[in-house]
Formats: sequence, C-alpha cells, structure tokens
Amino acid sequence: MIEQAYVQAVDRTTPTIQDVRDRISQGVDATAGPALDRLRFWLQMPTDSEFRKMMDNDCLVRAKRVGGSLSPGTGKPHIPSSLSSRINIEGKWAAIDEAVKTNHAVVIKGPAEHVGGSESMFRSSFHVILFLAVGQEHSGRRYYLGFDPDISATVESRAEWGLLIPGDTKEKVREFDDVRSVQVVKAMILGDSQNGFGPLVRKYYVETGKAFPSISLDLA
Repeated sequence: MIEQAYVQAVDRTTPTIQDVRDRISQGVDATAGPALDRLRFWLQMPTDSEFRKMMDNDCLVRAKRVGGSLSPGTGKPHIPSSLSSRINIEGKWAAIDEAVKTNHAVVIKGPAEHVGGSESMFRSSFHVILFLAVGQEHSGRRYYLGFDPDISATVESRAEWGLLIPGDTKEKVREFDDVRSVQVVKAMILGDSQNGFGPLVRKYYVETGKAFPSISLDLA
C-alpha cells in the first residue's frame, strides 16, 4: 500500500492547500440534485455506520466525474496510461506533476490494496482516487495530495462518518435538506481547519520510479 499521512499545518503544496480547498468547496456548492445524489456524486458511502456493505463500487465513474468538476476549461481530468506498466514511467509522473500544477485533477487507478486506505472494504480488483497537488517535506521527500472518496478507507474516515450519519445511510439522508448534504460532504473532504482537510484527503508518498503492482482482477 502507498504510504499515507494526513496534512499538517506546515505543509506546502502546488497548487496551495487553500487553492485546492477552494476548488473543492466551489465544486461541492455547484453540485445539483437531491441530497442523496449530491452525496453519491462525491462520496463512496457505506450502507450504514457499521460498515456492513458499501452502496456502490463505482470508483472509476466517480473519479472521472469529480475530477472533471475539479479541473478547469472543458472540465476534463488528466488520465494517465497504466501506472502498472514500467514503460515511460518517468514521463507519466512528469505529466501528472504538470497536470496538478495547472489545477487539473489526475485520475489514479491501481490495485485496491495499493492505492486504497488501510481499513478499506475494497481489497480486490482496482480502486481509483484523485491527485490534486504535489508537495515536498522539509526532508526533501515528495508526496501527492490525494482525494479518496472511500468512506471506509481509514479509522478516521469511519469515525467521522459515524458522527455525521449514524445508522442507515439512505434513511438518514431522507431527512437532509440541501444545506445539510453540503455540510456532510465538506466535513468529510475539507474538515474544519483552513490549513488542512477532512479524513478523505491525504498525502501519498509515491515511489514514482517504480510501476504500480499489476491489477489481478478487473471487476469493479
């Protein structure tokens, strides 16, 4: 699994953390439809707060849709060719760097156990996340700022979801108005700090000189 960590107040990225937060906030505000549709647009949700099952496995469709909403111009995210192939791997990551630096979201597809979170319910086939910025630690170590819509991905994302929507997801969402649905999406993605993010946005320390492991099954 790609090593991951949460954003700290001292972190600096290109584009800036504030720029990424603003893009996400504007995208969420502009999302149309009833509450459940709005949540499904952005989040890969469990059926209930006990995480018995996920509501869908549409991670690729969602990543392209969200990536488009977070990219300028014609609204098309950057989609690199297979990162599991060693062919021109350096060029692929150089193009990814260029894309995020020009505010384009990048669709990152890989084995679920490689790109997903430590607690993710997705353990076979592939998973898809989005890279939105690139940063560097004081030590010189590079990372990408990534958005993983999977609510089940980490202990922190599961805990936050349980606070926001305890019990049956569809039943609770029926009670939501537009304002409440926006609040839930922003809580999961943006959190409550202007210098960071919620539990679905994390730093990914990618070994860009190596290809991703191959995807054993392609069923999602």
